[in-house]
Amino acid sequence: MTIEIRVPQLPESVADASIAAWVVKVGDQVEEDQNLLELETDKVVLEVPAPAAGVLLEIKAEEGATVLAGDLIGVIDETASAAPSAPVQEAPKAAASGDVNASPSVRKTMAEKDIDAATVSGSGKNGRILKEDLEKKAAPAAAAKAPAKKAAKEETTVDLDGREERRVPMTRLRAKIAERLIDAQQTAAILTTFNEVDLSKVIRLRKKYQERFVKAHDVKLGFMSFFVKAATEALKRYPEINARIEDGDIIYQGYYDIGVAVSSDRGLVVPILRNTDTMGNADIEKAIADYAGRARSGHLELDELMGGTFSITNGGIFGSMLSTPIINPPQSAILGMHNIQERAMVVDGEIVVRPMMYLALSYDHRLVDGKAAVSFLVKIKELLEDPAILFLEL
Repeated sequence: MTIEIRVPQLPESVADASIAAWVVKVGDQVEEDQNLLELETDKVVLEVPAPAAGVLLEIKAEEGATVLAGDLIGVIDETASAAPSAPVQEAPKAAASGDVNASPSVRKTMAEKDIDAATVSGSGKNGRILKEDLEKKAAPAAAAKAPAKKAAKEETTVDLDGREERRVPMTRLRAKIAERLIDAQQTAAILTTFNEVDLSKVIRLRKKYQERFVKAHDVKLGFMSFFVKAATEALKRYPEINARIEDGDIIYQGYYDIGVAVSSDRGLVVPILRNTDTMGNADIEKAIADYAGRARSGHLELDELMGGTFSITNGGIFGSMLSTPIINPPQSAILGMHNIQERAMVVDGEIVVRPMMYLALSYDHRLVDGKAAVSFLVKIKELLEDPAILFLEL
């Protein structure tokens, strides 16, 4: 009996997807729920699991193809089983011969992959070939092969009298980012206000409690959790910054879902921390670490990128001193963090050295007045310069 593999249902905001890579090939034995391929949308990369166990009989949409929800992309034969290849059948013979200084399982792997024992340097006792030796041998070959495949599939190189140009198609995620940024600037009246914050007390808190925090929560205490908590408290006081414009109306959102920008090889994504008013520092740090890891591996879920009432982006981790972040529609504002630098400041009439950070708040002037934006940023500054106020909710 054959089972169809179809593109899963996509959210309303995602029109289509492209096949990024098949991780199995025709003739492979697959198990139910095993990942078969990766679909790239304009928001995230999705894995498509096998609907049943069997053999992959046919691939109907190759890598790079654009597909819609419900499209037929492959077929699995439930009743078939993968036929063993000739090298696998020869493995017992190699094992019996005893010519190769390796365990039976390693000899079998070498036979399957057609690896000549003479080309492998054994790191085990008496030169015994270990599994790790095979992995080390395979890694350079895989690395050398991958760029060639990518260049042939995605890049075009032109030699202009000894000066080279490469044309690389924009990824769906990068294209979507470009589209949203242009849309934001064309449809919103974006204005940016700036301030600076002395992070002396936050840094002192982190240094004093970092070790205990890690032991208690198994995650480091970063700066971002302080900024998320400060932003949440400031949003409570200035609800227009947590609002959005929809069909000529203002929607005041009585919940706090803060998007935290994280970078990946595919571009910037903004997963959402839901209900940040109920989250502690440990909850926030764990969630951000999880999002960052899965963003880099392309395994964020679509619903983790949907919605959000406010965003925070930290250009400081890349060394940025000052920037004007662009809001993420339909949100009305975004907070930009920057690099921390020790600077000479005048405090109580004396010049002292303090760790300072510039803050930037970009906002939609159609909804947010300058007074509210400036006051919001001042409130964040106040909460971070005296974290006791933040934790006591004063």
